[in-house]
Amino acid sequence: MSTETTGFNWEYAPAPEAIDHAKIKKQYELFINGEFVKPLSKKYFETINPATEQVLSKVAEANEKDVHAAMIAAKNAYDKYWKKLSGADRAKYIYRIARVIQERSRELAVIESLNGGKAIRESRDFDIPTAANHFFYYAGWADKLAYAFPNKKIESVGVAAQIIPWNFPLLMAAWKIAPALATGNTVVLKPAESTPLTALKLAELIQDCDLPPGVVNIITGFGAAGAAMVNHPLANKIAFTGSTDVGKIIQKAVAGTGKKITLELGGKAANIVFEDAPINQAVEGIVNGIFFNQGHVCCAGSRLFIQESVSEEVIQKLKARMQTLIVGNPLDKNTDIGAINSKEQLEKINSYLKIGVNEGLEIYQPDNCNLPKQGFYCKPTLFIGAAQSNRVVQEEIFGPVLTIQTFRTIEEVIEKANNIPYGLSAGVWTDKGSKIFNLTTKLRAGVVWANTYNKFDPTSPFGGYKESGFGREGGLHGLAPYVNLS
Repeated sequence: MSTETTGFNWEYAPAPEAIDHAKIKKQYELFINGEFVKPLSKKYFETINPATEQVLSKVAEANEKDVHAAMIAAKNAYDKYWKKLSGADRAKYIYRIARVIQERSRELAVIESLNGGKAIRESRDFDIPTAANHFFYYAGWADKLAYAFPNKKIESVGVAAQIIPWNFPLLMAAWKIAPALATGNTVVLKPAESTPLTALKLAELIQDCDLPPGVVNIITGFGAAGAAMVNHPLANKIAFTGSTDVGKIIQKAVAGTGKKITLELGGKAANIVFEDAPINQAVEGIVNGIFFNQGHVCCAGSRLFIQESVSEEVIQKLKARMQTLIVGNPLDKNTDIGAINSKEQLEKINSYLKIGVNEGLEIYQPDNCNLPKQGFYCKPTLFIGAAQSNRVVQEEIFGPVLTIQTFRTIEEVIEKANNIPYGLSAGVWTDKGSKIFNLTTKLRAGVVWANTYNKFDPTSPFGGYKESGFGREGGLHGLAPYVNLS
């Protein structure tokens, strides 16, 4: 804790979360047709703990034949079981999954932090509870689709091929699986190769919940497996969350096939602080929006715009708050910023730090921030005095790096905020409701938070504009991509 803010130099005693209750197998197979089966590829890859670089498990690497087997299983389950079930019966299964996630939330949170590097506080207090809430929410919709789409004939799509990223492994799985099941579809899901463990643990839970075999299939592997899923003729719906570059490839692959598609891609969100904002609250929201999640979210508030009259105050308080942040062991309950997900991602972040310095920007990092010697860690970083032309402003870094620009008028900040290829989210800090509503109509972002940041709810849709993708997940809107209406 900073002496600048408290007058004392407190050091917290370690408070590690116990991990002995988290059961990770030495080797994981593919989950196809209700069973764990060895990959036809006969290949496995290691998944590690990014905080220690130690191997956690070996995971099956699916090839095209494995993908085909999963798709056949999903298609058979759709035809034989799932599409014939009533909405009320589907709801019982989905609700059961939600309850089991709740019951085993502590184990899931630990595995999420072990495999992904995020602080246990975030896994425990946000990721896992929100994943369970999505299953609860869509269980409620399963027998009420006629109210979601009144005066329409509603038909399920069929087999959904779903590919999720490494930043929110279990939550992204819930975002995709829950609405697909609620609307009567079956699923083949592929988690990111660097964070497969909670998805595989979810497969165990689904097995325990006695879902009909093949309704949910979870396969692991690399880009080739994802491409095979996208191109497979039995895939009726593609749902992808990940990089914009890969999203463009998927969009081209699906074009002309008749497959339904939703893409949730990159982001470079603007967080705007006006002179009439609650400054202390805004500073905490800024920290929450970019540092507590290691910047590992597409909607991270990585571009900060401060009105000139309060810029010195906000920057001074932001620096003081950064001095109190604890970077270290993700499983320590005191940790604010955990490990970067992979060596490759850390190298990318470090390359952007060099780019920012070479572009002549003022860089600030807390001087009392000592990084662990082992593992992949990065200090929280500010780039002060940035301009629209800077690469660190225009390009997605996906790390704990915040650029700061100032503005004078509303018109100026709207133009700057929108002058970006992305349009996923934004934040506005002001005490004027009229100003908030004005900005929500002007900012080209799928989500605009007011006097808060990074707040999610299963009832609220989420998605982007421009190169941040299209389609919505969450809320009633999240049902639409999984049904055909007539």
